[in-house]
Amino acid sequence: MKEKIQFFPITSFSIIMGLTGLTIVFGKFYHLQLMPKIFYESLLFFTTALFLFFVFMYGRKAINNFDEVVKDFKHRIRINFFSAISISFLLLSIAYMTYWPFVSLIFWWIGVILHTFFMFHTIAFWIQHNFEIQFMNPAWFIPVVGNILVPVSGVEYMPNAFSFVYFTIGFFFWIILFAIFLNRAIFHHQLPQKFIPTLFILIAPPAIGFIAYIRIAQSWDSFAMFLLFIAYFFVVLLLFLYKSFKSLEFFISWWAFTFPLMAMTIASVVSYQVSEINVYKYLSFIMFLLAVITVAFVTWKTIMKMKQGGICVNED
Repeated sequence: MKEKIQFFPITSFSIIMGLTGLTIVFGKFYHLQLMPKIFYESLLFFTTALFLFFVFMYGRKAINNFDEVVKDFKHRIRINFFSAISISFLLLSIAYMTYWPFVSLIFWWIGVILHTFFMFHTIAFWIQHNFEIQFMNPAWFIPVVGNILVPVSGVEYMPNAFSFVYFTIGFFFWIILFAIFLNRAIFHHQLPQKFIPTLFILIAPPAIGFIAYIRIAQSWDSFAMFLLFIAYFFVVLLLFLYKSFKSLEFFISWWAFTFPLMAMTIASVVSYQVSEINVYKYLSFIMFLLAVITVAFVTWKTIMKMKQGGICVNED
């Protein structure tokens, strides 16, 4: 058991991102009177409990094997996944926003403070270390583009200018990192198998950016549609890349499939709510079905991997 705790992966928090995204989707469909409340509430409490369990487990790792946490924090790839912790807080804040606003506020402030620290630390880490281009993968989007999540519930708790600061930082780094990633993907070696599922992260920045922009500006305008259609473009692009996903060995990084699909589903629902154009309603159903199937599949693969004892192992 001690060895399992020693190698408890920081990437586990990507599971919380996926499940919280699904919780928010259930909440959206419940508010549209398309789904009973029990699905939303059940998954909300289950995801919260699982998140607290992961925090407890990683906390025990920090107490008993602090050198392993330091190793994660200085790792060229795993450092990016620490922001999954703060993003989990921000997503839980969104999930609780209409159900229990006080808890949402607490989660939001913890998430903002942690994410601000992780963002600056990670950017400083990038600048202070020399990186070869092959180290670049879509997981790099997590620490900086995660800023775009802040306004989604943040507009309820702070002035719009506060939310717009985080939105601007996230949008700025999305453009820069995407250009670097495209250079790496086209002109250099292919991504390692372990990180191919993280290609789905490319959907998240424009999808979340659309939701955040609607929350800040309260406007269905050209910029909102630009973000939305870019997100749909990446969904279609990944369908054309289906051959890259064949015969992949399962890793926890497969959970990267899930959250971006949830973000796209929510973006489709929001599009329908603000525009009342039925095509977005049908697209939200399609994305919802795809997202649920994906979560079910990845959950099953995770359980199988756990039974084989292949989760909490030395990844080096």
